[in-house]
Amino acid sequence: MWLFNSPIGRKVVMSLTGISLILFLTFHCCMNVVAFFSGECYNVICEFLGSNWYAVAGTLALAALAVIHIVYAFILTAQNRRARGNERYEVTASYKTVSWASQNMLVLGLIILIGLVLHLYNFWGNMMFAELANIQVAHDPADGFAWILETFSNPVYSVLYLVWIVALWYHLSHGFWSAFQTLGINGKIWLKRWQIIGCVYVTILMAVFAILVLAFWLGFAPSMCCA
Repeated sequence: MWLFNSPIGRKVVMSLTGISLILFLTFHCCMNVVAFFSGECYNVICEFLGSNWYAVAGTLALAALAVIHIVYAFILTAQNRRARGNERYEVTASYKTVSWASQNMLVLGLIILIGLVLHLYNFWGNMMFAELANIQVAHDPADGFAWILETFSNPVYSVLYLVWIVALWYHLSHGFWSAFQTLGINGKIWLKRWQIIGCVYVTILMAVFAILVLAFWLGFAPSMCCA
């Protein structure tokens, strides 16, 4: 199929999986907003998701999207490097106009991948995986609020998460409008609009995650009681 065999098809796959992952981050962000107000209410959501069949199915689908996105990113980067040859070492006027994020998407992607592994270790491994495998952990696997408190009370983890969030911002602020450009949902007018919309949207999204980390790190965590 052209979606998998042609460069344009691979870019379409990258765009679709990227948009899907942004939508998941939006859901995750909305879920985390609850933790600002009540630990108990946040745990109600965690317990609802838990290790139910639909949560497991969603996790597998999300993992598949992430793997496809990452693999195709490496494939497209390798193809672009081969296509440019020695030209990639030359500095031209047009190259200077390219955003820093687009020039360093692979590096940003690697940072994001490392952050993802850390996040899976701190949360998914101690929650859904621990529940599925019936592994004894420090807190109840459904007590997501306790895991947030423990993780972000550690300054090292908090700093690493903030670095991860900054890398995500750079990656997504470019990837957002680039995905719409690849899918042909742009034009001379709409390209600039997508760039502005993407920057604002991703900034708000990442700001919520960063504020959450800082709030729990600095001891401004909410109570466990539902309002």
